[in-house]
Amino acid sequence: MTDSSALDPEDRKIVTLARSARARNGVPEGAAVRDETGRTYVAGTVALPSLQLSALQTAVAMAVASGAKSLEAAAVVSETEAVSPEDRAAVGDLGGAETPVLLAGPDGTVRAVVTAG
Repeated sequence: MTDSSALDPEDRKIVTLARSARARNGVPEGAAVRDETGRTYVAGTVALPSLQLSALQTAVAMAVASGAKSLEAAAVVSETEAVSPEDRAAVGDLGGAETPVLLAGPDGTVRAVVTAG
């Protein structure tokens, strides 16, 4: 476990935003990413019959669609124990292999920080 109070304020912010998206939309995961200009993009899981995206994949897609050129950090709030390889790849595609990805539980406690690569 990681002490969430020791996180950079901007990282705490994206964890809070991800947690809010999960709760507000009643989805299994919430995610937020921060681009190179400090803008944030927040999303929940997309589960349609013809389209399945994790919350983190959706947040990255929103950043790309809004013109982001890179990512500084990403956060996902989920009950899962690890960030999936597909989610890490999506973050890495836009942010690079060293982009930090924070994994927090539903209570907002950061359980792990990994890199996209």
